[in-house]
Amino acid sequence: MSNDGVNAGRRRFLVAATSVVGAAGAVGAAVPFVGSWFPSAKAKAAGAPVKVNISKIEPGQQMVAEWRGQPVFILRRTEEAMTNLAKLTDTVADPNSEASVQPTYVDPAVRSIKPEVLIVVGLCTHLGCSPSFRPELAAPDLGADWLGGYFCPCHGSKYDLAGRVYKGQPAPLNLPVPPHTYETDSIVVIGVDQESA
Repeated sequence: MSNDGVNAGRRRFLVAATSVVGAAGAVGAAVPFVGSWFPSAKAKAAGAPVKVNISKIEPGQQMVAEWRGQPVFILRRTEEAMTNLAKLTDTVADPNSEASVQPTYVDPAVRSIKPEVLIVVGLCTHLGCSPSFRPELAAPDLGADWLGGYFCPCHGSKYDLAGRVYKGQPAPLNLPVPPHTYETDSIVVIGVDQESA
């Protein structure tokens, strides 16, 4: 009596079953591997545009938003602050922001789309510390000629209320202006260029 028929059927079954299990294992191993090629939700959110409602910011006040893990200062300037910017032209290193990081559609002197609203990345261009908002005039620790602005506590760099760095500071450039656009008068979208919106 021969067992060839039984063994052949059994062999085919075992080969088929092993192939199915092996294929399932390969797919199971490949899915996470291929999935790792795509950015995570956190990574997508880090580069995503951010909508900010600026309607509650009073003149002279600032709020801080976050975009790409960086603080973004949003300041509603007063009429006095706007007038004082012109007085600082000879005091700041790059008054027309020729060497600074900013979109072409912002006014180079006031560094904004809407003159009264300043939007800058709140990281010092020296070593990346976050400057303090110092809007008071003639602050005792900053001098009688201080007209308000930003002061970096790490190494003493000073910026005016347009984010322009003063001459002779450790910081080499003005505070960067991120790409942004206005969805409405109250909603600004940081991370979207006005020209491509």
